[in-house]
Amino acid sequence: MMLLESLRRQVLEANQEIARRGLAPHTFGNASGIDRSGAQPLVVIKPSGVDYASLTTADLVVTDLDGKIVDGHLRPSSDLDTHTLLYREFPQIGGIVHTHSEFATAWAQSCQPIPCLGTTHADYFHGPIPVTEALTAEEVSSGYVRNTGAVILRRFRSESLDPVAVPGVLVAGHAPFAWGKTPAEAVEHADVLEYIARLAFRTTLLNSTAGPIPTHVSEHHYLRKHGPQATYGQR
Repeated sequence: MMLLESLRRQVLEANQEIARRGLAPHTFGNASGIDRSGAQPLVVIKPSGVDYASLTTADLVVTDLDGKIVDGHLRPSSDLDTHTLLYREFPQIGGIVHTHSEFATAWAQSCQPIPCLGTTHADYFHGPIPVTEALTAEEVSSGYVRNTGAVILRRFRSESLDPVAVPGVLVAGHAPFAWGKTPAEAVEHADVLEYIARLAFRTTLLNSTAGPIPTHVSEHHYLRKHGPQATYGQR
């Protein structure tokens, strides 16, 4: 029996969904999931440079949280060290997606956070979608992928952000990362992040002085979906 067969299927579906939703061209981007049930947490991640259409569960790579390969015949994603650092530091999450979706990447390249300009944003993200600092030359040379995770972590710690309430980030000059309780939820958050980025871009084109919606409106929308007395959806 294949190691972590159920999680492999989830991660395969998440990677294929990235392609179906147009969130990453060519072989850009990746999705992973983590199994925390055993004595040693294990990560399942897309192999580097493999086309989404040809990807199979057998191609996926299993590693530990130090990036050591436990099972797999291909090289893991080049972003592995970012994924493992986020899994170590954000124990609430079970899946991570990295894309190069067009509008979210444009905001990342502009090095600007995405302000909460409307209720669509507020339904999913509790506040602006943050952007990291740019990596320094030393951070790039000493461990670019690991330090990509480090600048994400630094932004969340400096602003006391909850990774559950803010399930995504823009890496300055690079592209977005998103996460969730499962690989499927991570894809949903990556897709919503792209939609929000597109709306925000078009909003600022229409009105260059557009600012965040009032806090009482954004709070109402976020809490009705995610708060302790949430009313959105079915019980």
